[in-house]
Amino acid sequence: MRTVGVEEELLLVDPGTGAPCARAVEVLDRLTKCAAGEGGVPAGVFARELQGHQLEFGTRPQHDMDELGVEIVRWRRVAARHARQAGVALAALATSPLPARPAVNVSHRYQWMEEQFGLTTQEQLTCGCHVHVSVASDEEGVAVVDRIQPWLPVLTALSANSPYWQGTDTLYSSYRSRVWGRWPMSGPTGSFGSAERYHAQVDAMVTSGVIRDRGMIYFDARLSHRYPTVEIRVADVCLEATTTLLVACLSRALVETAARDWRSGNEPLVHGVSLLRLAAWRAARSGLDGDLLHPLTMRPATPQVVAAALLDHVREALDDSGDLAWARKTTAELQARGNGARIQRALFAHTGSLSDVVAACVRHTLGERQLRYPAPDWTRPTPSG
Repeated sequence: MRTVGVEEELLLVDPGTGAPCARAVEVLDRLTKCAAGEGGVPAGVFARELQGHQLEFGTRPQHDMDELGVEIVRWRRVAARHARQAGVALAALATSPLPARPAVNVSHRYQWMEEQFGLTTQEQLTCGCHVHVSVASDEEGVAVVDRIQPWLPVLTALSANSPYWQGTDTLYSSYRSRVWGRWPMSGPTGSFGSAERYHAQVDAMVTSGVIRDRGMIYFDARLSHRYPTVEIRVADVCLEATTTLLVACLSRALVETAARDWRSGNEPLVHGVSLLRLAAWRAARSGLDGDLLHPLTMRPATPQVVAAALLDHVREALDDSGDLAWARKTTAELQARGNGARIQRALFAHTGSLSDVVAACVRHTLGERQLRYPAPDWTRPTPSG
């Protein structure tokens, strides 16, 4: 059984207005002082991110999905408690619905990025969910990266949780992924064919001087430069922890399926980077509320058909891990309830206030509110700048 771990980036907001608050240093200071033990925080769980409005945590590698889910919920709640003590609230939002001012954290790395990439760095207030799945070797890892590319946009659609940007409805479900795509080292990749060619490409990117080091390889799926894992980086941070767990479960199944195909001598399905970019764009635009591109044909299909294709593709791996029934049930529930993007829009349609949207999302983040929302009515007014 492969291990799987999750990194979640969370947004710090003003509990009264819902506007982003650059208070990560204060929250992390409180977390650092919290001793390990019952209710404590082991060193290394939490970290700061590029912007001062963000807080990141990482789980341990887990074999069991129930254990992973418990850990995700635990660290969300621990972070929220310490955030409250620092005078802010915690929200699992992939972009801020309300306007935000840049607040790049002070470090040599982040200052270099700000000088190198300018406004792209300053505006990069996005919160993602990264999933690490263990692999036996770099060769297996690259074989996996080559084979999972067409399926990654489905994970974006399921997790989409960023319809608003600077007070405006973007008409996207995952606008985070579009902002993230401004980095020149991000996005889908073509087939590498071997670990040697993968590492040669990464080395060439680093020696170009455009990026600082291997940690700035922002491929949609990459070999982790720190762990023996494939790191899948396409998901928005999910509004609800159950969706995070579903993305992690499907990610592990995708990795296992791809590794089995590689061992069986099956060649990867190669669509080309141009089509993969279109599929990623379509998933960001539609989420679960419009057609996606089918991973096998790259033709339009409903999100229900595409999700079913993904579940069928990884069925054997899910069955072997004991996750098949849960993944099917949770996917169906997500499609009925809606992802974070649908929930945010429904909240705005009900309240007419983005501040109220953020307040409700704070509760969703901690699992304190479970509601069902219909698909959005696009004829209703939407917020504008």
